[in-house]
Amino acid sequence: MYTFKKEERLCNKGLIDKLFHNGSSFLCYPFKASWLLIDEPMQFPAQILFSVSKRRYKHAHDRNLIKRRMREAYRLNKQQHLYDALNSASKNIVLSVGFIGKDIAEYDFAEKKMLKLLTQLCAEITK
Repeated sequence: MYTFKKEERLCNKGLIDKLFHNGSSFLCYPFKASWLLIDEPMQFPAQILFSVSKRRYKHAHDRNLIKRRMREAYRLNKQQHLYDALNSASKNIVLSVGFIGKDIAEYDFAEKKMLKLLTQLCAEITK
């Protein structure tokens, strides 16, 4: 339940291209989410990609820290806030979450904003 397996990560270059060219996006500061509904059957209802700008954060350890916090917040909240809604609507999505904040967020702040992002995403998908 609280796992984040390889199959849940978005690695397919074709799907990533499709996501950024045809997908919808919205801001939920300090995150920018891009998403796309897909028809192909997948093992999990969502595949996700996390990114942090190299231009804004020069040091890899800063980028890794932010991505680690984003992944952890997603891992703990995806089931009840995203997967349940997607499964009930029988939809599959690919999702990209980019960090656009100016400073490194504490985990509590990141988790609160990730929850807001997931509920906003569910609202957009069920429209």
